[in-house]
Amino acid sequence: MEILRMYKQDPPRGMLFKEVVYEPEDLSLMYTKGRVGHEGTVSVKEGIDPGQAEELIHEYGESAAGEGYAEIPEEEQHWVIAQYALKTKDGTGRDRYLEHKAATAIGTYFSWRGLGSVEETGFSPYKLNILCLVPDVKLAVKGIQVVLRESRLDFTKLSIGSAPFADLDHPVRRYPLPSKVPFAL
Repeated sequence: MEILRMYKQDPPRGMLFKEVVYEPEDLSLMYTKGRVGHEGTVSVKEGIDPGQAEELIHEYGESAAGEGYAEIPEEEQHWVIAQYALKTKDGTGRDRYLEHKAATAIGTYFSWRGLGSVEETGFSPYKLNILCLVPDVKLAVKGIQVVLRESRLDFTKLSIGSAPFADLDHPVRRYPLPSKVPFAL
């Protein structure tokens, strides 16, 4: 899968996004655009071979750049971590199922709304961490709360933290607040 995601500040409406995703398995190119945090409009082209897709993605990027859109470098983005408290140190089969369902739900929700992407998931002692790379922390935190509540994925065990891209070792708790316990991976 190849993805090009670009953003533009639009002061009265917030940040806007444009995204193009190529799926080599089904030879489709999906274009999504809209306001970050809101479901975007989508169009799909099918029957696109990999060489043609590369050219179309490049043209789309140039066109979007001409409209003021730009990719946001990873260094300028933030980590938002959805964290579940677990009953066991290493996690169970049920926890692995939760990992897959939650990461898929967040990833799908984020991609339709330009909120970012799920970069990795992992278990640490008594915790499941889902790390998302996002351009806007506040909108991403709100998005995670919405999608996990709507997906009925054990919202009571959820904590959310955030950190700058270069400082994942010192996350800050974003949900639930207030809390007497610091957020830790």
